[in-house]
Amino acid sequence: MSVQRRYTSADLDSLPDVEGVRYEIIEGELFVSKQPKLEHQYVCIELGGALHIWCKTIGHGRAYGTPGLVFSEDNDVVPDLVWIGEDRLRIGRDASGHITVGPELAIEVLSPGSTNARRDRQAKLGLYSRRGVDEYWILDWQRHVVDIFRRQGSALQLAATLGDDDVLTSPQLPGFEIAVSTLWEPEL
Repeated sequence: MSVQRRYTSADLDSLPDVEGVRYEIIEGELFVSKQPKLEHQYVCIELGGALHIWCKTIGHGRAYGTPGLVFSEDNDVVPDLVWIGEDRLRIGRDASGHITVGPELAIEVLSPGSTNARRDRQAKLGLYSRRGVDEYWILDWQRHVVDIFRRQGSALQLAATLGDDDVLTSPQLPGFEIAVSTLWEPEL
């Protein structure tokens, strides 16, 4: 019988600092991913910019790109984007600049590969559900699909799947909207 090592945030400091490599820990399991593709980054900039402008316009909350969410010693992740209100941010920000509470909205843009899909669709969905995230979006730039998970009771449940003909909105973000078709990098 093999015993799987449980990683902690302290272990991240001992891992090699390799440009373009991201380390995350979920329930003690280490996930290693490579630098995202340009199409992935395009989605992050497009959606992150829209969220930032919305925040500035309404004067509420903050949108962050690739923030550290350190929920516990063995749950240390880096979502692509989050939106968090001031009330949660006031109580859930540590001295190192990490968010320690579930933001209202967490967003992941899928990278190719079954390991990345399992991390985002299973491990992170479960983590965000347990840690009080109210809404979780998974954007698939390859298929042009957005899966929206919303809190129903104690868990995040799939509420909608949007395609290019839809508009992305959220009860967490009153007045925010963006056409799904504008999220993807146009052909050159």
